[in-house]
Amino acid sequence: MSAPATVEISTLITRTPGIKGGTPHIAGTGVTIRTIVWWYKLGMSPEEIADEYPHLDLGRVYAALAYYHANRDVMEAEMAIEEAESDRIEQEHRRRSPGAK
Repeated sequence: MSAPATVEISTLITRTPGIKGGTPHIAGTGVTIRTIVWWYKLGMSPEEIADEYPHLDLGRVYAALAYYHANRDVMEAEMAIEEAESDRIEQEHRRRSPGAK
């Protein structure tokens, strides 16, 4: 009987220019680390997050959370920039929309 295959943690998270704006994501998927973190911050457990994404196993969810925690300052800064840009776009859209308040 052969030994079970092992997975190197470093292969689970990637940044690819041109995919998801180059933000870190779970390799082989379109799921970004910030998406996993968003669910986590809403109070979902890693198991619940994995249930939301049937194509992700629990190990990949934990890898995403480990990446976030190991790079928390950088990730928080990137997420704050993205949120500010999203808010700016929303406000601009509201100003241009007829009947906007």
